[in-house]
Amino acid sequence: MTIHAIIGGTGLTQLSGFTLRDAIAIDTPYGAPSAPILRGEFAGRDVLFLARHGHPHRIPPHQVNYRANLWALREAGAEAVLAMNAVGGIHAAMGAGHFCVPHQLIDYTSGRDHTFFEGELEHVTHVDFSYPYDEALRGRLVAALAAEGYAFSSHGVYGCTQGPRLETIAEIARMERDGCDIVGMTGMPEAVLARELDLPYGCLALVVNPAAGKSSGIITMEEIEAALAEGIGKARAVLGRVLAG
Repeated sequence: MTIHAIIGGTGLTQLSGFTLRDAIAIDTPYGAPSAPILRGEFAGRDVLFLARHGHPHRIPPHQVNYRANLWALREAGAEAVLAMNAVGGIHAAMGAGHFCVPHQLIDYTSGRDHTFFEGELEHVTHVDFSYPYDEALRGRLVAALAAEGYAFSSHGVYGCTQGPRLETIAEIARMERDGCDIVGMTGMPEAVLARELDLPYGCLALVVNPAAGKSSGIITMEEIEAALAEGIGKARAVLGRVLAG
């Protein structure tokens, strides 16, 4: 049976219902991961869990050691990755509390360590990234959302920005013209690093605020925290159903 790793994002530094067996400290060629890899049981399945921003939440998105995180998960035995991401909504359908299972992404980040294939290589390696998310995992996430009866979109384009600041109205307008439906800060290089390690990767995105210019006011941490508080429990239910299915 496939061993899944769950990467928890903002609001999911701990996994309620997770029975911990042990915590694994893995030293990778790329440094230390954000937190120890937690190994245990969730929804009746053996699961690995990693808090992307550390526990407590302390590592900003542009300083997450994505290479160490993915490498450590694979070394711990992960065979597929389910990533949880808190995002802003660009498309009109993406209101706070809405879920999206993205099928495509656009990378707007810069300066992040985004590949394992560098340095003294025997040969240059190019991975196909036409479809950044594993379709089988996407299908299971969509089915779980439908079974739970939550509001969701089965497709979407995730635009990944550098952070940690939020975007300007003009930047969001540009991203909308580019075709982005949601905006976040952690979708890349996580997705491509998983591809380089041959780890199937799926994303469950929870919209926690309208993106800049998509509401009448400014974005506040209070509204983001309220949406997280309401949505994280639903996200756990979806992840549990995916694993149990």
